[in-house]
Amino acid sequence: MDKNRPENNLRTWLGLAVLALPTLVLAVETSVTYLALPYLSKDLNATGIEQLWIVDIYGFVLASLLITMGNLGDRIGRRKLLLIGAMFFAMASALAAFAPTVGLLIFARVLMGIAGATLMPSTLALISNLFTDKKQRSMAIGVWMSCFMVGMIIGPLLGGYFIEKFYWGSVFLLAIPPMITLLIAGPFLLPEFKTHKGKSTDLISVGLSLLTIMPLVFGLKNLAFQELGMYSLLGIVVGIIFGFTFVRRQKIIDHPLLDVSLFKNLTFSTVVFVMLVVAVLMGGTALLLNQYLQLVQGFSPLITGLWGVPQAVGMLFASIITPILAQRIRQETLIVVGLVIAALGFMLIFISPVGWFPLAIAGFVLATIGVAPTLVLGTGIILSAVSPEKSGSAAAISETSNQLGVALGVALIGSLAAVIFSNQISVPGGSGLDAISIINSSAQHDVIVAAQNAFAKSFSTVAAIGAAIFAGLAVLVHFIYKNKEK
Repeated sequence: MDKNRPENNLRTWLGLAVLALPTLVLAVETSVTYLALPYLSKDLNATGIEQLWIVDIYGFVLASLLITMGNLGDRIGRRKLLLIGAMFFAMASALAAFAPTVGLLIFARVLMGIAGATLMPSTLALISNLFTDKKQRSMAIGVWMSCFMVGMIIGPLLGGYFIEKFYWGSVFLLAIPPMITLLIAGPFLLPEFKTHKGKSTDLISVGLSLLTIMPLVFGLKNLAFQELGMYSLLGIVVGIIFGFTFVRRQKIIDHPLLDVSLFKNLTFSTVVFVMLVVAVLMGGTALLLNQYLQLVQGFSPLITGLWGVPQAVGMLFASIITPILAQRIRQETLIVVGLVIAALGFMLIFISPVGWFPLAIAGFVLATIGVAPTLVLGTGIILSAVSPEKSGSAAAISETSNQLGVALGVALIGSLAAVIFSNQISVPGGSGLDAISIINSSAQHDVIVAAQNAFAKSFSTVAAIGAAIFAGLAVLVHFIYKNKEK
Protein backbone atom coordinates (compact mmCIF):
# COMPACT_ATOMS: atom_id res chain seq x y z
CA MET A 1 0.00 0.00 0.00
CA ASP A 2 1.24 3.48 -0.84
CA LYS A 3 2.82 5.06 2.20
CA ASN A 4 1.66 8.47 1.04
CA ARG A 5 -1.98 7.53 1.14
CA PRO A 6 -3.92 9.51 3.78
CA GLU A 7 -4.87 6.31 5.63
CA ASN A 8 -1.26 5.78 6.64
CA ASN A 9 -0.69 9.20 8.13
CA LEU A 10 -0.74 9.65 11.88
CA ARG A 11 -2.51 12.95 11.28
CA THR A 12 -5.37 11.11 9.57
CA TRP A 13 -5.93 8.82 12.53
CA LEU A 14 -5.70 11.78 14.90
CA GLY A 15 -8.38 13.36 12.73
CA LEU A 16 -10.54 10.30 13.33
CA ALA A 17 -9.98 10.75 17.08
CA VAL A 18 -11.23 14.34 16.76
CA LEU A 19 -14.28 13.14 14.84
CA ALA A 20 -15.00 10.70 17.67
CA LEU A 21 -15.54 13.59 20.10
CA PRO A 22 -18.97 14.74 18.80
CA THR A 23 -19.95 11.07 18.52
CA LEU A 24 -19.21 10.56 22.22
CA VAL A 25 -21.10 13.72 23.12
CA LEU A 26 -24.24 12.75 21.21
CA ALA A 27 -24.16 9.25 22.72
CA VAL A 28 -23.90 10.63 26.24
CA GLU A 29 -26.68 13.10 25.42
CA THR A 30 -29.12 10.26 24.65
CA SER A 31 -29.07 9.07 28.27
CA VAL A 32 -28.23 11.93 30.60
CA THR A 33 -31.40 13.91 29.94
CA TYR A 34 -33.53 11.00 31.17
CA LEU A 35 -31.44 10.83 34.34
CA ALA A 36 -31.74 14.57 34.96
CA LEU A 37 -35.48 14.77 34.19
CA PRO A 38 -36.83 14.06 37.72
CA TYR A 39 -34.50 16.66 39.24
CA LEU A 40 -34.97 19.45 36.70
CA SER A 41 -38.74 18.85 36.71
CA LYS A 42 -38.80 19.43 40.45
CA ASP A 43 -36.63 22.56 40.33
CA LEU A 44 -38.42 24.13 37.36
CA ASN A 45 -41.93 22.85 38.24
CA ALA A 46 -42.28 21.24 34.82
CA THR A 47 -45.66 19.73 33.96
CA GLY A 48 -46.01 16.30 32.40
CA ILE A 49 -46.34 17.64 28.85
CA GLU A 50 -43.39 20.01 29.43
CA GLN A 51 -41.28 17.05 30.54
CA LEU A 52 -42.10 15.24 27.30
CA TRP A 53 -41.07 18.28 25.26
CA ILE A 54 -37.82 18.64 27.20
CA VAL A 55 -36.91 15.05 26.36
CA ASP A 56 -38.36 14.73 22.84
CA ILE A 57 -37.86 18.10 21.15
CA TYR A 58 -34.13 17.46 20.77
CA GLY A 59 -34.72 14.24 18.84
CA PHE A 60 -37.55 15.72 16.77
CA VAL A 61 -35.42 18.63 15.57
CA LEU A 62 -32.32 16.46 15.09
CA ALA A 63 -34.11 13.91 12.90
CA SER A 64 -35.87 16.62 10.90
CA LEU A 65 -32.68 18.47 9.94
CA LEU A 66 -30.23 15.63 9.21
CA ILE A 67 -30.87 15.61 5.46
CA THR A 68 -30.76 19.41 5.29
CA MET A 69 -27.49 19.59 7.20
CA GLY A 70 -25.90 16.78 5.21
CA ASN A 71 -26.72 18.67 2.01
CA LEU A 72 -25.54 21.97 3.48
CA GLY A 73 -22.20 20.45 4.50
CA ASP A 74 -21.66 19.21 0.95
CA ARG A 75 -22.11 22.76 -0.32
CA ILE A 76 -20.46 25.07 2.23
CA GLY A 77 -17.83 22.65 3.52
CA ARG A 78 -18.14 19.71 5.90
CA ARG A 79 -15.41 20.80 8.28
CA LYS A 80 -16.82 24.32 8.36
CA LEU A 81 -20.31 23.06 9.19
CA LEU A 82 -18.94 20.65 11.81
CA LEU A 83 -17.05 23.42 13.61
CA ILE A 84 -20.02 25.79 13.45
CA GLY A 85 -22.23 23.03 14.85
CA ALA A 86 -19.75 22.25 17.63
CA MET A 87 -19.63 25.89 18.69
CA PHE A 88 -23.40 26.24 18.80
CA PHE A 89 -23.85 22.87 20.53
CA ALA A 90 -21.51 24.02 23.31
CA MET A 91 -23.36 27.33 23.64
CA ALA A 92 -26.78 25.65 23.64
CA SER A 93 -25.58 23.12 26.24
CA ALA A 94 -24.45 25.96 28.51
CA LEU A 95 -27.83 27.64 28.05
CA ALA A 96 -29.61 24.39 28.99
CA ALA A 97 -27.37 23.91 32.03
CA PHE A 98 -28.30 27.28 33.51
CA ALA A 99 -31.86 27.63 32.18
CA PRO A 100 -34.00 29.28 34.90
CA THR A 101 -37.34 28.36 33.30
CA VAL A 102 -38.90 25.44 31.46
CA GLY A 103 -39.47 27.57 28.37
CA LEU A 104 -35.81 28.55 28.13
CA LEU A 105 -34.72 24.94 28.68
CA ILE A 106 -36.97 23.73 25.85
CA PHE A 107 -35.59 26.50 23.62
CA ALA A 108 -32.04 25.39 24.49
CA ARG A 109 -32.95 21.82 23.61
CA VAL A 110 -34.21 23.01 20.20
CA LEU A 111 -30.86 24.73 19.60
CA MET A 112 -29.05 21.55 20.68
CA GLY A 113 -31.09 19.57 18.15
CA ILE A 114 -30.25 22.02 15.34
CA ALA A 115 -26.55 21.94 16.21
CA GLY A 116 -26.58 18.16 16.73
CA ALA A 117 -27.96 17.65 13.23
CA THR A 118 -24.78 19.17 11.81
CA LEU A 119 -22.49 16.78 13.68
CA MET A 120 -23.39 13.23 12.64
CA PRO A 121 -23.55 13.68 8.83
CA SER A 122 -20.41 15.83 8.91
CA THR A 123 -18.38 13.31 10.91
CA LEU A 124 -19.39 10.39 8.68
CA ALA A 125 -18.81 12.34 5.48
CA LEU A 126 -15.37 13.51 6.66
CA ILE A 127 -14.46 9.90 7.47
CA SER A 128 -15.18 9.07 3.83
CA ASN A 129 -12.83 11.90 2.82
CA LEU A 130 -10.08 10.88 5.25
CA PHE A 131 -10.18 7.17 4.37
CA THR A 132 -10.43 6.44 0.66
CA ASP A 133 -9.45 2.77 1.01
CA LYS A 134 -12.57 0.66 1.66
CA LYS A 135 -10.91 -1.56 4.25
CA GLN A 136 -9.46 1.38 6.13
CA ARG A 137 -12.78 3.21 5.92
CA SER A 138 -14.56 0.18 7.34
CA MET A 139 -12.09 0.12 10.23
CA ALA A 140 -12.58 3.85 10.80
CA ILE A 141 -16.38 3.49 10.84
CA GLY A 142 -16.01 0.64 13.33
CA VAL A 143 -13.92 2.90 15.59
CA TRP A 144 -16.45 5.70 15.13
CA MET A 145 -19.33 3.41 16.08
CA SER A 146 -17.34 2.02 19.01
CA CYS A 147 -17.00 5.54 20.35
CA PHE A 148 -20.77 5.86 20.23
CA MET A 149 -21.11 2.68 22.29
CA VAL A 150 -18.48 3.91 24.78
CA GLY A 151 -20.59 7.04 25.15
CA MET A 152 -23.65 4.90 25.82
CA ILE A 153 -21.71 3.08 28.56
CA ILE A 154 -20.21 6.09 30.32
CA GLY A 155 -23.24 8.35 29.82
CA PRO A 156 -25.37 6.98 32.69
CA LEU A 157 -22.32 6.63 34.94
CA LEU A 158 -21.07 10.18 34.36
CA GLY A 159 -24.58 11.60 34.44
CA GLY A 160 -25.45 9.86 37.70
CA TYR A 161 -22.20 11.01 39.33
CA PHE A 162 -22.57 14.65 38.27
CA ILE A 163 -26.23 14.82 39.30
CA GLU A 164 -25.39 13.36 42.70
CA LYS A 165 -22.33 15.54 43.31
CA PHE A 166 -23.47 18.79 41.69
CA TYR A 167 -26.89 19.58 40.15
CA TRP A 168 -28.98 18.53 37.18
CA GLY A 169 -27.62 21.21 34.85
CA SER A 170 -24.10 19.80 35.15
CA VAL A 171 -25.00 16.92 32.81
CA PHE A 172 -25.37 19.41 29.94
CA LEU A 173 -21.96 20.90 30.72
CA LEU A 174 -20.36 17.53 29.92
CA ALA A 175 -20.61 18.39 26.22
CA ILE A 176 -18.55 21.58 26.41
CA PRO A 177 -14.94 20.29 26.89
CA PRO A 178 -15.11 17.84 23.93
CA MET A 179 -16.62 20.52 21.69
CA ILE A 180 -13.92 23.03 22.65
CA THR A 181 -11.28 20.39 21.86
CA LEU A 182 -12.90 19.83 18.47
CA LEU A 183 -12.91 23.56 17.76
CA ILE A 184 -9.20 23.82 18.59
CA ALA A 185 -7.91 20.66 16.89
CA GLY A 186 -10.37 20.40 13.99
CA PRO A 187 -8.88 23.12 11.76
CA PHE A 188 -5.44 21.45 11.95
CA LEU A 189 -6.41 17.77 11.66
CA LEU A 190 -9.50 17.68 9.46
CA PRO A 191 -9.60 18.33 5.72
CA GLU A 192 -12.13 20.63 4.16
CA PHE A 193 -14.38 19.24 1.48
CA LYS A 194 -17.24 20.72 -0.49
CA THR A 195 -18.67 20.32 -3.94
CA HIS A 196 -17.58 23.80 -5.06
CA LYS A 197 -20.79 24.11 -7.03
CA GLY A 198 -21.91 27.27 -5.29
CA LYS A 199 -25.54 26.27 -5.50
CA SER A 200 -27.99 27.64 -2.94
CA THR A 201 -30.07 25.36 -0.76
CA ASP A 202 -33.72 25.00 -1.77
CA LEU A 203 -35.55 26.45 1.24
CA ILE A 204 -38.88 25.01 0.14
CA SER A 205 -37.35 21.53 0.27
CA VAL A 206 -35.96 22.30 3.74
CA GLY A 207 -39.44 23.24 4.90
CA LEU A 208 -40.97 20.13 3.35
CA SER A 209 -38.37 17.89 5.01
CA LEU A 210 -39.19 19.44 8.39
CA LEU A 211 -42.93 19.01 7.76
CA THR A 212 -42.29 15.38 6.80
CA ILE A 213 -40.07 14.08 9.56
CA MET A 214 -41.10 16.12 12.62
CA PRO A 215 -44.85 15.26 12.50
CA LEU A 216 -44.03 11.67 11.57
CA VAL A 217 -41.64 11.16 14.49
CA PHE A 218 -44.10 12.91 16.83
CA GLY A 219 -46.96 10.69 15.70
CA LEU A 220 -44.92 7.51 15.98
CA LYS A 221 -43.59 8.33 19.44
CA ASN A 222 -47.05 9.35 20.63
CA LEU A 223 -48.47 6.10 19.26
CA ALA A 224 -46.18 4.06 21.49
CA PHE A 225 -47.72 5.34 24.70
CA GLN A 226 -51.41 5.43 23.81
CA GLU A 227 -53.92 4.08 21.35
CA LEU A 228 -54.11 5.47 17.82
CA GLY A 229 -55.57 8.81 18.87
CA MET A 230 -56.22 11.94 16.89
CA TYR A 231 -52.79 13.49 17.47
CA SER A 232 -50.90 10.32 16.59
CA LEU A 233 -52.92 9.75 13.43
CA LEU A 234 -52.73 13.41 12.41
CA GLY A 235 -48.94 13.49 12.83
CA ILE A 236 -48.43 10.33 10.77
CA VAL A 237 -50.80 11.40 7.99
CA VAL A 238 -49.34 14.91 7.77
CA GLY A 239 -45.81 13.47 7.66
CA ILE A 240 -46.69 11.04 4.86
CA ILE A 241 -48.43 13.71 2.76
CA PHE A 242 -45.53 16.14 3.01
CA GLY A 243 -43.12 13.25 2.43
CA PHE A 244 -44.67 12.50 -0.94
CA THR A 245 -44.59 16.21 -1.77
CA PHE A 246 -40.93 16.40 -0.75
CA VAL A 247 -39.92 13.45 -2.94
CA ARG A 248 -41.89 14.80 -5.90
CA ARG A 249 -40.16 18.17 -5.61
CA GLN A 250 -36.71 16.56 -5.47
CA LYS A 251 -37.40 14.90 -8.82
CA ILE A 252 -38.30 18.12 -10.65
CA ILE A 253 -35.90 20.78 -9.31
CA ASP A 254 -32.40 21.23 -10.71
CA HIS A 255 -30.51 21.11 -7.43
CA PRO A 256 -32.44 18.84 -5.01
CA LEU A 257 -31.88 18.77 -1.28
CA LEU A 258 -31.92 14.96 -1.46
CA ASP A 259 -30.81 13.06 -4.54
CA VAL A 260 -33.60 10.46 -4.67
CA SER A 261 -31.86 8.81 -7.62
CA LEU A 262 -29.51 7.26 -5.04
CA PHE A 263 -32.27 4.79 -4.26
CA LYS A 264 -32.11 3.43 -7.81
CA ASN A 265 -28.88 1.76 -6.69
CA LEU A 266 -30.17 -1.63 -5.46
CA THR A 267 -27.29 -2.13 -3.03
CA PHE A 268 -27.76 1.34 -1.55
CA SER A 269 -31.54 1.04 -1.12
CA THR A 270 -31.30 -2.51 0.27
CA VAL A 271 -28.74 -1.55 2.90
CA VAL A 272 -30.75 1.53 3.93
CA PHE A 273 -33.88 -0.64 4.26
CA VAL A 274 -32.08 -3.33 6.28
CA MET A 275 -30.55 -0.73 8.61
CA LEU A 276 -33.98 0.84 9.09
CA VAL A 277 -35.56 -2.50 10.05
CA VAL A 278 -32.64 -3.34 12.35
CA ALA A 279 -33.13 0.01 14.12
CA VAL A 280 -36.86 -0.75 14.46
CA LEU A 281 -36.26 -4.16 16.03
CA MET A 282 -33.40 -3.18 18.31
CA GLY A 283 -34.89 0.15 19.42
CA GLY A 284 -38.30 -1.29 20.25
CA THR A 285 -36.94 -4.41 21.93
CA ALA A 286 -34.52 -2.34 24.05
CA LEU A 287 -37.52 -0.40 25.36
CA LEU A 288 -39.35 -3.62 26.25
CA LEU A 289 -36.25 -5.16 27.84
CA ASN A 290 -35.78 -2.17 30.14
CA GLN A 291 -39.44 -2.31 31.15
CA TYR A 292 -39.21 -6.08 31.62
CA LEU A 293 -36.29 -5.72 34.03
CA GLN A 294 -38.08 -3.06 36.06
CA LEU A 295 -41.70 -4.24 35.93
CA VAL A 296 -41.29 -8.02 35.96
CA GLN A 297 -37.93 -8.49 37.70
CA GLY A 298 -38.41 -5.50 40.02
CA PHE A 299 -35.01 -3.86 39.43
CA SER A 300 -34.37 -0.19 40.13
CA PRO A 301 -33.52 2.13 37.22
CA LEU A 302 -29.85 2.12 38.29
CA ILE A 303 -29.60 -1.69 38.33
CA THR A 304 -31.47 -1.83 35.04
CA GLY A 305 -28.95 0.59 33.58
CA LEU A 306 -26.06 -1.55 34.81
CA TRP A 307 -27.56 -4.60 33.09
CA GLY A 308 -27.34 -2.56 29.89
CA VAL A 309 -23.55 -2.40 30.11
CA PRO A 310 -23.02 -5.92 28.64
CA GLN A 311 -25.04 -4.91 25.59
CA ALA A 312 -22.89 -1.84 25.01
CA VAL A 313 -19.69 -3.84 25.58
CA GLY A 314 -20.87 -6.48 23.12
CA MET A 315 -21.56 -3.84 20.50
CA LEU A 316 -18.18 -2.23 21.19
CA PHE A 317 -16.38 -5.54 20.70
CA ALA A 318 -18.33 -6.39 17.55
CA SER A 319 -17.79 -2.92 16.05
CA ILE A 320 -14.02 -3.32 16.46
CA ILE A 321 -13.77 -6.93 15.25
CA THR A 322 -16.09 -6.54 12.23
CA PRO A 323 -13.69 -4.46 10.07
CA ILE A 324 -10.88 -6.90 10.89
CA LEU A 325 -12.99 -9.86 9.79
CA ALA A 326 -14.06 -7.93 6.69
CA GLN A 327 -10.47 -8.04 5.46
CA ARG A 328 -10.75 -11.84 5.18
CA ILE A 329 -14.47 -12.46 4.74
CA ARG A 330 -16.83 -10.89 2.21
CA GLN A 331 -18.95 -8.06 3.60
CA GLU A 332 -22.27 -9.56 2.53
CA THR A 333 -21.34 -12.86 4.20
CA LEU A 334 -20.58 -11.08 7.46
CA ILE A 335 -23.87 -9.18 7.29
CA VAL A 336 -25.89 -12.35 6.59
CA VAL A 337 -24.15 -14.31 9.37
CA GLY A 338 -24.65 -11.39 11.74
CA LEU A 339 -28.37 -11.22 10.99
CA VAL A 340 -28.66 -14.97 11.66
CA ILE A 341 -26.85 -14.47 14.98
CA ALA A 342 -29.31 -11.68 15.81
CA ALA A 343 -32.20 -14.02 15.03
CA LEU A 344 -30.72 -16.63 17.40
CA GLY A 345 -30.37 -13.96 20.07
CA PHE A 346 -34.04 -13.06 19.78
CA MET A 347 -34.91 -16.75 20.00
CA LEU A 348 -33.08 -16.90 23.34
CA ILE A 349 -35.30 -14.07 24.55
CA PHE A 350 -38.32 -15.99 23.30
CA ILE A 351 -37.49 -19.20 25.20
CA SER A 352 -36.25 -17.52 28.40
CA PRO A 353 -38.43 -18.36 31.44
CA VAL A 354 -40.16 -15.47 33.21
CA GLY A 355 -37.96 -15.67 36.27
CA TRP A 356 -34.67 -16.30 34.53
CA PHE A 357 -33.80 -12.86 33.12
CA PRO A 358 -30.06 -13.57 32.42
CA LEU A 359 -31.07 -15.61 29.37
CA ALA A 360 -33.08 -12.70 28.00
CA ILE A 361 -30.15 -10.34 28.56
CA ALA A 362 -27.76 -12.83 26.95
CA GLY A 363 -30.09 -13.06 23.97
CA PHE A 364 -30.18 -9.30 23.52
CA VAL A 365 -26.38 -9.07 23.87
CA LEU A 366 -26.07 -11.75 21.17
CA ALA A 367 -28.46 -9.81 18.95
CA THR A 368 -26.48 -6.62 19.57
CA ILE A 369 -23.30 -8.38 18.42
CA GLY A 370 -25.15 -9.79 15.41
CA VAL A 371 -26.37 -6.43 14.10
CA ALA A 372 -22.91 -4.83 14.31
CA PRO A 373 -21.83 -5.98 10.80
CA THR A 374 -24.99 -4.46 9.33
CA LEU A 375 -24.42 -1.14 11.06
CA VAL A 376 -20.66 -0.91 10.56
CA LEU A 377 -20.36 -2.37 7.07
CA GLY A 378 -23.73 -1.05 5.96
CA THR A 379 -22.67 2.51 6.73
CA GLY A 380 -19.51 1.97 4.69
CA ILE A 381 -21.50 0.46 1.81
CA ILE A 382 -23.82 3.48 1.77
CA LEU A 383 -20.89 5.90 1.66
CA SER A 384 -19.09 3.83 -0.99
CA ALA A 385 -22.17 3.69 -3.21
CA VAL A 386 -22.05 7.43 -3.92
CA SER A 387 -19.48 9.86 -5.25
CA PRO A 388 -17.45 11.91 -2.71
CA GLU A 389 -19.56 14.96 -3.59
CA LYS A 390 -22.68 13.19 -2.30
CA SER A 391 -21.25 11.49 0.79
CA GLY A 392 -22.73 14.13 3.11
CA SER A 393 -26.22 13.46 1.75
CA ALA A 394 -25.62 9.70 1.95
CA ALA A 395 -24.47 9.98 5.57
CA ALA A 396 -27.58 12.02 6.37
CA ILE A 397 -29.79 9.31 4.83
CA SER A 398 -28.04 6.69 6.97
CA GLU A 399 -28.55 8.69 10.15
CA THR A 400 -32.14 9.61 9.28
CA SER A 401 -33.02 5.94 8.73
CA ASN A 402 -31.59 5.19 12.16
CA GLN A 403 -33.56 7.98 13.88
CA LEU A 404 -36.80 7.01 12.13
CA GLY A 405 -36.11 3.34 12.83
CA VAL A 406 -35.84 3.91 16.56
CA ALA A 407 -39.04 5.99 16.55
CA LEU A 408 -40.82 3.31 14.53
CA GLY A 409 -39.50 0.62 16.87
CA VAL A 410 -40.76 2.34 19.98
CA ALA A 411 -44.14 2.90 18.34
CA LEU A 412 -44.75 -0.32 16.43
CA ILE A 413 -43.14 -2.83 18.78
CA GLY A 414 -44.49 -1.02 21.82
CA SER A 415 -47.99 -1.07 20.33
CA LEU A 416 -47.66 -4.74 19.31
CA ALA A 417 -46.61 -5.66 22.84
CA ALA A 418 -49.57 -3.67 24.16
CA VAL A 419 -52.03 -5.63 22.02
CA ILE A 420 -50.55 -8.96 23.12
CA PHE A 421 -50.57 -7.84 26.75
CA SER A 422 -54.20 -6.74 26.56
CA ASN A 423 -55.17 -10.14 25.16
CA GLN A 424 -53.42 -11.90 28.04
CA ILE A 425 -55.07 -10.05 30.92
CA SER A 426 -58.36 -8.29 31.48
CA VAL A 427 -57.84 -4.58 32.22
CA PRO A 428 -61.07 -2.75 33.08
CA GLY A 429 -61.18 0.39 30.97
CA GLY A 430 -57.51 0.02 30.11
CA SER A 431 -55.48 -0.01 26.95
CA GLY A 432 -51.90 0.21 25.79
CA LEU A 433 -48.99 -0.87 27.96
CA ASP A 434 -51.08 -0.85 31.14
CA ALA A 435 -48.63 -3.24 32.74
CA ILE A 436 -46.85 -0.12 33.94
CA SER A 437 -49.87 1.21 35.82
CA ILE A 438 -51.01 -2.22 37.05
CA ILE A 439 -47.67 -3.44 38.34
CA ASN A 440 -46.91 -0.11 40.00
CA SER A 441 -50.36 0.12 41.56
CA SER A 442 -51.68 -1.15 44.87
CA ALA A 443 -53.69 -3.90 43.20
CA GLN A 444 -53.97 -7.34 44.72
CA HIS A 445 -50.91 -9.56 44.53
CA ASP A 446 -52.61 -12.03 42.15
CA VAL A 447 -53.48 -9.22 39.72
CA ILE A 448 -49.92 -7.87 39.75
CA VAL A 449 -48.44 -11.34 39.17
CA ALA A 450 -50.88 -11.91 36.30
CA ALA A 451 -49.86 -8.57 34.78
CA GLN A 452 -46.17 -9.45 35.12
CA ASN A 453 -46.71 -12.80 33.41
CA ALA A 454 -48.75 -11.15 30.66
CA PHE A 455 -46.04 -8.58 30.03
CA ALA A 456 -43.36 -11.30 29.95
CA LYS A 457 -45.51 -13.20 27.45
CA SER A 458 -45.88 -10.15 25.22
CA PHE A 459 -42.10 -9.58 25.38
CA SER A 460 -41.49 -13.21 24.44
CA THR A 461 -43.92 -13.10 21.52
CA VAL A 462 -42.40 -9.90 20.16
CA ALA A 463 -38.96 -11.55 20.34
CA ALA A 464 -40.19 -14.51 18.29
CA ILE A 465 -41.54 -12.17 15.62
CA GLY A 466 -38.26 -10.26 15.67
CA ALA A 467 -36.30 -13.49 15.20
CA ALA A 468 -38.38 -14.30 12.12
CA ILE A 469 -37.82 -10.82 10.67
CA PHE A 470 -34.05 -11.03 11.24
CA ALA A 471 -34.01 -14.39 9.46
CA GLY A 472 -35.98 -12.85 6.59
CA LEU A 473 -33.49 -9.98 6.33
CA ALA A 474 -30.63 -12.49 6.15
CA VAL A 475 -32.35 -14.24 3.23
CA LEU A 476 -33.04 -10.90 1.52
CA VAL A 477 -29.41 -9.76 1.73
CA HIS A 478 -28.18 -13.15 0.54
CA PHE A 479 -30.36 -13.15 -2.57
CA ILE A 480 -29.72 -9.49 -3.39
CA TYR A 481 -25.97 -10.05 -3.46
CA LYS A 482 -26.30 -13.44 -5.17
CA ASN A 483 -28.32 -11.90 -8.00
CA LYS A 484 -25.93 -8.96 -8.19
CA GLU A 485 -23.06 -11.34 -8.96
CA LYS A 486 -24.88 -12.88 -11.93
